[in-house]
Amino acid sequence: MKKFTLLLALIFTTISFSQTITSKLEDANVAQYALLTKVNEYYPDITLNKAITNFYADGKIIDSQQQFDLKGTKFSSYKIGIEPDNRKLLFEYISDETGKVYGDVQLFKGNVLRTTFSEKNNEIEVSLNGKSVYLKKI
Repeated sequence: MKKFTLLLALIFTTISFSQTITSKLEDANVAQYALLTKVNEYYPDITLNKAITNFYADGKIIDSQQQFDLKGTKFSSYKIGIEPDNRKLLFEYISDETGKVYGDVQLFKGNVLRTTFSEKNNEIEVSLNGKSVYLKKI
């Protein structure tokens, strides 16, 4: 009887904590597009695109990503993700010219702070409002 009760408790606990995750390709909402516009103003290599795939869990956005048609471009991969609070953007792109470049861009007290990691150049760069403030070769 104890095993049966334990099994039922486990089943009902698992069911009650499960989430329904869905994704929708849609236009960026106002806050997402404002972040993309502000970032693109200082960092034009971060592409400005209105189409975005939002991932929802129980009706709330938990992640947002942009996918790009790379035909005819120099990139073999180009990804942008937006955090749910619309204050931070993650990016990653790969090309023969630049190698793999990735990092994040975040809003901080009205400023746009970018951290970039370049695997081909073995560099870490921190930029504020489009100007490099720290560069380190590793």
